[in-house]
Amino acid sequence: MLKYKSFTVNPIEENTYLIWDEETLEAAIVDCGAWIDGERQMIADFISARHLQLHLVLQTHAHFDHIWGVPWLFQTYGLRPLLHLSDETIYYDMPDMVSRFGLHMKEALPKPDSTLQEGGIITLGNSKISVLHTPGHTPGGVCFHLPDEHLLFSGDTLFQGSAGRTDLPGGDMNQLLQSLRRLITLPAETTVLPGHGPHTTIGYEAKYNPFVR
Repeated sequence: MLKYKSFTVNPIEENTYLIWDEETLEAAIVDCGAWIDGERQMIADFISARHLQLHLVLQTHAHFDHIWGVPWLFQTYGLRPLLHLSDETIYYDMPDMVSRFGLHMKEALPKPDSTLQEGGIITLGNSKISVLHTPGHTPGGVCFHLPDEHLLFSGDTLFQGSAGRTDLPGGDMNQLLQSLRRLITLPAETTVLPGHGPHTTIGYEAKYNPFVR
């Protein structure tokens, strides 16, 4: 059985998620936006205290608030991020983009393992994670679906009562709406763990989210 822990980090209040298999203790981190040393240490302490073995760094997309912790993960655990190929350009453009927000990236980004693609299956311990390509917020945006656990890590595609912005480079509202319509077909009991804000369910969003009604 998989468990998860969320950490809200950085000035953008991004949700970083740690997921792990209770039996094997294999773990993955989703969208590590940890920016300052204290945030990074909090995550490292959680991993150490539970004797977890971090195996994977998974990215729903490549915006800076979701990848601030990627250099630290590479330096500390030797892991490169798994990223959809269509987001590689955005990934490498992030140092310039973050400066436009009056912020900075203090470390160089490691070369990603650009292996995520639609329909891909990631194994974590005894569980399977399905990759859903959900462009719109970014060209290579993905969601991570764990059907057996009824979980969806939605990144910045789907939020509680809202959806990701499309006014940044690579954004496309028509694609985003198509992606949202696809997500709403998942089982209603699926818990949605977004990149920002509180968790929700597919059933709630199908009923109340103005972007899919």
